[in-house]
Amino acid sequence: MTNNTKLLEAVANIIADYRDGEICRPNANHVELWLAQFPAQDRAAVLSETAHVLDKTYFTKKNAAGFIKSLISNDKLAGSSPKTFWKNVNFLRIQENGESQTDMLGLFDESLNTQHGIKTKDCGGGDVYVYLDDVIFTGSRAGNDLEAWIRDVAPATATLHVIVMALHAFGSWKLGDRLKKVAAAGSKNITLHVWRSLELENRKAHKNDADVLWPTSLPDEAMEYAAGKFPFEARAAGGNSKIFSGEAGRNALEQALLRAGMKIRGFSANPKAILRPLGFGPFGVGFGSTIVTYRNCPNNAPLALWWGDPDAHKGHPFSNWRPLVPRKTYGGA
Repeated sequence: MTNNTKLLEAVANIIADYRDGEICRPNANHVELWLAQFPAQDRAAVLSETAHVLDKTYFTKKNAAGFIKSLISNDKLAGSSPKTFWKNVNFLRIQENGESQTDMLGLFDESLNTQHGIKTKDCGGGDVYVYLDDVIFTGSRAGNDLEAWIRDVAPATATLHVIVMALHAFGSWKLGDRLKKVAAAGSKNITLHVWRSLELENRKAHKNDADVLWPTSLPDEAMEYAAGKFPFEARAAGGNSKIFSGEAGRNALEQALLRAGMKIRGFSANPKAILRPLGFGPFGVGFGSTIVTYRNCPNNAPLALWWGDPDAHKGHPFSNWRPLVPRKTYGGA
Protein backbone atom coordinates (compact mmCIF):
# COMPACT_ATOMS: atom_id res chain seq x y z
CA MET A 1 0.00 0.00 0.00
CA THR A 2 1.48 3.35 -1.04
CA ASN A 3 1.63 6.35 1.27
CA ASN A 4 -0.84 8.14 -1.01
CA THR A 5 -3.33 5.29 -0.68
CA LYS A 6 -2.88 5.27 3.09
CA LEU A 7 -3.58 8.99 3.29
CA LEU A 8 -6.66 8.74 1.06
CA GLU A 9 -8.03 6.05 3.35
CA ALA A 10 -7.01 8.02 6.43
CA VAL A 11 -9.04 11.06 5.34
CA ALA A 12 -12.00 8.84 4.42
CA ASN A 13 -11.85 7.16 7.83
CA ILE A 14 -11.69 10.48 9.69
CA ILE A 15 -14.87 11.77 8.01
CA ALA A 16 -16.59 8.37 7.86
CA ASP A 17 -19.66 9.44 9.88
CA TYR A 18 -20.13 12.76 8.07
CA ARG A 19 -23.89 13.28 7.59
CA ASP A 20 -24.35 9.59 8.25
CA GLY A 21 -27.60 8.33 6.73
CA GLU A 22 -27.99 11.44 4.57
CA ILE A 23 -25.21 10.96 2.02
CA CYS A 24 -23.08 8.06 0.84
CA ARG A 25 -20.33 7.12 3.26
CA PRO A 26 -17.07 8.78 2.15
CA ASN A 27 -14.41 6.39 0.88
CA ALA A 28 -10.89 6.68 -0.53
CA ASN A 29 -12.23 7.04 -4.07
CA HIS A 30 -14.37 10.01 -3.01
CA VAL A 31 -11.34 11.69 -1.42
CA GLU A 32 -9.25 11.01 -4.52
CA LEU A 33 -11.87 12.55 -6.82
CA TRP A 34 -11.89 15.67 -4.65
CA LEU A 35 -8.09 15.81 -4.61
CA ALA A 36 -7.86 15.45 -8.41
CA GLN A 37 -9.40 18.91 -8.81
CA PHE A 38 -6.22 20.52 -7.48
CA PRO A 39 -3.14 21.01 -9.70
CA ALA A 40 -0.98 17.89 -9.77
CA GLN A 41 1.92 19.63 -8.03
CA ASP A 42 -0.29 20.54 -5.05
CA ARG A 43 -1.98 17.21 -4.43
CA ALA A 44 0.56 15.48 -2.22
CA ALA A 45 0.79 18.42 0.19
CA VAL A 46 -2.98 19.04 0.18
CA LEU A 47 -3.70 15.40 0.98
CA SER A 48 -1.07 15.10 3.69
CA GLU A 49 -1.97 18.33 5.48
CA THR A 50 -5.72 17.76 5.13
CA ALA A 51 -5.29 14.38 6.84
CA HIS A 52 -3.22 15.98 9.60
CA VAL A 53 -5.59 18.89 10.23
CA LEU A 54 -8.89 16.99 10.05
CA ASP A 55 -7.52 14.47 12.51
CA LYS A 56 -7.47 17.35 15.01
CA THR A 57 -10.53 19.36 13.96
CA TYR A 58 -13.13 16.85 12.74
CA PHE A 59 -15.70 16.02 15.42
CA THR A 60 -17.33 12.61 15.17
CA LYS A 61 -20.62 11.91 16.89
CA LYS A 62 -18.65 9.76 19.30
CA ASN A 63 -16.40 12.75 20.09
CA ALA A 64 -19.43 14.94 20.80
CA ALA A 65 -21.12 12.32 22.97
CA GLY A 66 -17.90 11.73 24.92
CA PHE A 67 -17.48 15.45 25.59
CA ILE A 68 -21.04 15.77 26.87
CA LYS A 69 -20.68 12.66 29.03
CA SER A 70 -17.57 14.12 30.65
CA LEU A 71 -19.29 17.46 31.32
CA ILE A 72 -22.27 15.84 33.01
CA SER A 73 -19.93 14.30 35.57
CA ASN A 74 -17.54 17.26 35.75
CA ASP A 75 -17.52 18.48 39.36
CA LYS A 76 -16.33 21.95 38.30
CA LEU A 77 -19.61 22.32 36.45
CA ALA A 78 -22.08 20.01 38.22
CA GLY A 79 -20.58 19.92 41.72
CA SER A 80 -20.55 16.94 44.06
CA SER A 81 -24.19 16.00 43.35
CA PRO A 82 -24.53 16.09 39.55
CA LYS A 83 -28.02 14.59 39.40
CA THR A 84 -29.38 17.29 41.70
CA PHE A 85 -27.55 19.96 39.72
CA TRP A 86 -28.84 18.85 36.32
CA LYS A 87 -32.36 18.27 37.62
CA ASN A 88 -32.58 22.00 38.38
CA VAL A 89 -30.93 23.26 35.16
CA ASN A 90 -33.08 25.08 32.60
CA PHE A 91 -32.11 23.90 29.11
CA LEU A 92 -32.71 26.67 26.59
CA ARG A 93 -34.43 25.81 23.32
CA ILE A 94 -34.13 29.15 21.60
CA GLN A 95 -31.99 28.60 18.51
CA GLU A 96 -33.56 30.44 15.59
CA ASN A 97 -31.52 28.96 12.74
CA GLY A 98 -30.18 25.47 12.15
CA GLU A 99 -30.62 22.18 13.96
CA SER A 100 -27.43 21.93 16.00
CA GLN A 101 -29.09 22.80 19.30
CA THR A 102 -31.71 20.10 18.83
CA ASP A 103 -29.02 17.54 18.03
CA MET A 104 -26.90 18.54 21.02
CA LEU A 105 -29.93 18.35 23.30
CA GLY A 106 -30.51 14.83 21.98
CA LEU A 107 -26.98 13.82 22.96
CA PHE A 108 -27.47 15.40 26.37
CA ASP A 109 -30.70 13.43 26.81
CA GLU A 110 -28.93 10.18 26.02
CA SER A 111 -26.14 10.79 28.49
CA LEU A 112 -28.33 12.23 31.26
CA ASN A 113 -30.68 9.28 30.96
CA THR A 114 -27.83 6.78 31.07
CA GLN A 115 -26.08 8.40 34.01
CA HIS A 116 -28.98 9.72 36.08
CA GLY A 117 -32.25 8.45 34.63
CA ILE A 118 -33.50 11.90 33.62
CA LYS A 119 -33.89 13.88 30.40
CA THR A 120 -33.59 17.57 29.66
CA LYS A 121 -37.37 18.00 29.48
CA ASP A 122 -37.57 16.79 33.09
CA CYS A 123 -35.15 19.48 34.27
CA GLY A 124 -35.63 23.09 35.29
CA GLY A 125 -36.71 25.44 38.05
CA GLY A 126 -33.35 26.70 39.23
CA ASP A 127 -31.38 29.84 38.37
CA VAL A 128 -28.90 28.01 36.12
CA TYR A 129 -29.43 27.97 32.34
CA VAL A 130 -27.68 26.00 29.60
CA TYR A 131 -27.42 27.01 25.95
CA LEU A 132 -26.13 24.27 23.65
CA ASP A 133 -24.61 24.60 20.19
CA ASP A 134 -22.04 22.71 18.17
CA VAL A 135 -19.34 25.35 17.45
CA ILE A 136 -18.79 29.07 17.97
CA PHE A 137 -17.35 30.64 14.83
CA THR A 138 -18.16 34.38 14.76
CA GLY A 139 -20.44 34.17 17.80
CA SER A 140 -23.28 35.79 15.86
CA ARG A 141 -25.79 32.93 15.98
CA ALA A 142 -25.45 32.31 19.71
CA GLY A 143 -25.34 36.06 20.24
CA ASN A 144 -28.60 36.64 18.40
CA ASP A 145 -30.34 33.88 20.34
CA LEU A 146 -29.00 34.85 23.75
CA GLU A 147 -29.31 38.62 23.36
CA ALA A 148 -33.05 38.27 22.86
CA TRP A 149 -33.30 35.81 25.75
CA ILE A 150 -31.35 38.04 28.17
CA ARG A 151 -33.26 41.13 27.15
CA ASP A 152 -36.79 39.68 27.14
CA VAL A 153 -36.86 36.47 29.19
CA ALA A 154 -33.95 35.98 31.57
CA PRO A 155 -34.48 36.64 35.28
CA ALA A 156 -32.70 39.49 37.05
CA THR A 157 -29.98 37.12 38.26
CA ALA A 158 -28.87 33.91 36.57
CA THR A 159 -25.90 31.73 35.68
CA LEU A 160 -25.60 30.91 31.99
CA HIS A 161 -23.50 28.02 30.72
CA VAL A 162 -22.78 28.00 26.98
CA ILE A 163 -21.68 24.51 25.95
CA VAL A 164 -20.10 23.87 22.54
CA MET A 165 -17.81 21.25 21.06
CA ALA A 166 -15.35 23.90 19.90
CA LEU A 167 -14.94 27.64 19.67
CA HIS A 168 -12.83 30.28 17.97
CA ALA A 169 -11.28 32.74 20.39
CA PHE A 170 -12.39 35.95 18.69
CA GLY A 171 -15.98 34.76 18.28
CA SER A 172 -16.09 33.67 21.92
CA TRP A 173 -14.79 37.06 23.04
CA LYS A 174 -17.33 38.88 20.87
CA LEU A 175 -20.13 36.76 22.30
CA GLY A 176 -19.12 37.43 25.89
CA ASP A 177 -18.70 41.16 25.30
CA ARG A 178 -22.06 41.41 23.54
CA LEU A 179 -23.96 39.55 26.26
CA LYS A 180 -22.29 41.55 29.02
CA LYS A 181 -23.50 44.79 27.41
CA VAL A 182 -27.03 43.45 26.91
CA ALA A 183 -27.24 42.34 30.53
CA ALA A 184 -25.95 45.69 31.78
CA ALA A 185 -28.46 47.57 29.64
CA GLY A 186 -31.26 45.56 31.24
CA SER A 187 -29.80 45.82 34.76
CA LYS A 188 -29.44 42.05 34.89
CA ASN A 189 -26.73 40.06 36.60
CA ILE A 190 -25.86 37.23 34.21
CA THR A 191 -22.78 35.14 35.04
CA LEU A 192 -21.48 33.56 31.84
CA HIS A 193 -19.39 30.40 31.57
CA VAL A 194 -18.32 28.83 28.27
CA TRP A 195 -17.40 25.12 28.08
CA ARG A 196 -15.65 23.59 25.08
CA SER A 197 -13.59 20.61 24.05
CA LEU A 198 -11.34 22.58 21.69
CA GLU A 199 -10.42 26.28 21.49
CA LEU A 200 -8.86 27.65 18.32
CA GLU A 201 -6.97 30.93 18.16
CA ASN A 202 -8.11 33.42 15.51
CA ARG A 203 -7.66 36.85 17.08
CA LYS A 204 -5.81 39.36 14.93
CA ALA A 205 -3.36 40.18 17.71
CA HIS A 206 -2.35 36.51 17.71
CA LYS A 207 -2.50 35.93 13.96
CA ASN A 208 0.98 34.40 13.79
CA ASP A 209 -0.21 31.61 16.09
CA ALA A 210 -3.63 31.30 14.47
CA ASP A 211 -5.37 27.93 14.36
CA VAL A 212 -7.28 28.91 11.22
CA LEU A 213 -6.14 29.24 7.62
CA TRP A 214 -4.39 32.62 7.58
CA PRO A 215 -2.08 33.02 4.54
CA THR A 216 1.34 34.65 4.66
CA SER A 217 0.73 36.15 1.20
CA LEU A 218 -1.99 36.54 -1.41
CA PRO A 219 -1.99 35.81 -5.14
CA ASP A 220 -2.83 38.76 -7.39
CA GLU A 221 -6.36 37.50 -8.06
CA ALA A 222 -7.21 37.66 -4.35
CA MET A 223 -6.08 41.23 -3.81
CA GLU A 224 -9.68 42.47 -4.06
CA TYR A 225 -10.10 41.18 -0.51
CA ALA A 226 -7.05 42.99 0.84
CA ALA A 227 -8.98 46.17 1.58
CA GLY A 228 -12.29 46.97 3.18
CA LYS A 229 -13.74 47.28 6.66
CA PHE A 230 -11.50 44.46 7.91
CA PRO A 231 -8.47 44.52 5.59
CA PHE A 232 -6.30 41.46 5.20
CA GLU A 233 -3.14 41.35 7.29
CA ALA A 234 -0.65 38.62 6.40
CA ARG A 235 0.46 36.10 8.95
CA ALA A 236 4.21 35.84 9.58
CA ALA A 237 5.64 32.41 8.84
CA GLY A 238 6.23 30.17 11.83
CA GLY A 239 4.21 30.59 14.99
CA ASN A 240 2.70 28.04 17.33
CA SER A 241 -0.51 26.57 15.96
CA LYS A 242 -1.94 23.45 17.55
CA ILE A 243 -3.52 22.00 14.38
CA PHE A 244 -1.00 22.21 11.52
CA SER A 245 1.96 19.89 10.89
CA GLY A 246 4.38 22.78 10.45
CA GLU A 247 4.91 25.88 8.32
CA ALA A 248 5.63 24.06 5.06
CA GLY A 249 2.50 21.93 5.16
CA ARG A 250 0.37 24.77 6.46
CA ASN A 251 1.48 27.22 3.79
CA ALA A 252 0.94 24.66 1.02
CA LEU A 253 -2.60 23.95 2.20
CA GLU A 254 -3.46 27.63 2.68
CA GLN A 255 -2.29 28.60 -0.78
CA ALA A 256 -3.92 25.60 -2.50
CA LEU A 257 -7.29 26.16 -0.79
CA LEU A 258 -7.07 29.88 -1.47
CA ARG A 259 -6.48 29.33 -5.19
CA ALA A 260 -9.22 26.71 -5.34
CA GLY A 261 -11.60 29.08 -3.60
CA MET A 262 -10.86 31.81 -6.11
CA LYS A 263 -11.54 29.31 -8.90
CA ILE A 264 -14.86 28.38 -7.32
CA ARG A 265 -15.86 32.03 -7.03
CA GLY A 266 -15.18 32.31 -10.73
CA PHE A 267 -17.87 29.73 -11.49
CA SER A 268 -20.51 32.33 -10.58
CA ALA A 269 -21.10 35.33 -12.81
CA ASN A 270 -21.74 37.63 -9.84
CA PRO A 271 -20.51 35.94 -6.66
CA LYS A 272 -21.65 37.50 -3.41
CA ALA A 273 -18.99 39.35 -1.43
CA ILE A 274 -19.45 37.01 1.52
CA LEU A 275 -18.49 34.03 -0.68
CA ARG A 276 -14.82 34.34 0.22
CA PRO A 277 -12.32 31.68 -0.85
CA LEU A 278 -11.43 30.56 2.68
CA GLY A 279 -14.99 30.68 3.99
CA PHE A 280 -17.89 33.03 4.62
CA GLY A 281 -17.02 36.11 6.61
CA PRO A 282 -16.72 39.89 6.35
CA PHE A 283 -12.93 40.07 6.48
CA GLY A 284 -9.85 39.25 4.44
CA VAL A 285 -9.96 36.16 2.24
CA GLY A 286 -12.38 34.37 4.53
CA PHE A 287 -12.84 32.97 8.02
CA GLY A 288 -10.53 30.00 7.44
CA SER A 289 -11.97 27.49 9.89
CA THR A 290 -11.01 23.84 9.45
CA ILE A 291 -13.64 22.49 11.84
CA VAL A 292 -16.07 19.97 10.40
CA THR A 293 -18.53 18.00 12.51
CA TYR A 294 -20.42 14.80 11.85
CA ARG A 295 -23.50 16.99 11.38
CA ASN A 296 -22.27 19.40 8.75
CA CYS A 297 -19.48 21.56 7.37
CA PRO A 298 -19.79 25.27 8.23
CA ASN A 299 -19.76 27.89 5.51
CA ASN A 300 -16.93 29.50 7.52
CA ALA A 301 -14.66 26.74 6.16
CA PRO A 302 -12.84 27.03 2.79
CA LEU A 303 -15.14 26.78 -0.23
CA ALA A 304 -13.06 23.93 -1.63
CA LEU A 305 -14.15 21.70 1.26
CA TRP A 306 -17.92 22.09 1.00
CA TRP A 307 -19.04 24.05 -2.08
CA GLY A 308 -20.50 22.32 -5.14
CA ASP A 309 -22.56 19.29 -6.11
CA PRO A 310 -21.34 16.67 -8.61
CA ASP A 311 -24.96 15.64 -9.18
CA ALA A 312 -26.07 19.12 -10.25
CA HIS A 313 -27.19 19.38 -13.86
CA LYS A 314 -24.49 20.20 -16.37
CA GLY A 315 -24.16 23.93 -16.78
CA HIS A 316 -25.05 24.74 -13.17
CA PRO A 317 -22.11 26.35 -11.31
CA PHE A 318 -22.30 23.65 -8.61
CA SER A 319 -21.50 20.96 -11.19
CA ASN A 320 -17.99 22.39 -11.57
CA TRP A 321 -16.68 21.30 -8.17
CA ARG A 322 -16.92 18.11 -6.13
CA PRO A 323 -16.82 18.88 -2.39
CA LEU A 324 -15.01 16.73 0.15
CA VAL A 325 -17.76 17.31 2.73
CA PRO A 326 -20.93 18.51 0.92
CA ARG A 327 -22.71 21.05 3.05
CA LYS A 328 -26.35 20.81 4.10
CA THR A 329 -27.69 24.34 3.79
CA TYR A 330 -30.28 26.17 5.87
CA GLY A 331 -32.21 28.82 4.00
CA GLY A 332 -29.63 28.83 1.18
CA ALA A 333 -26.69 29.74 3.41
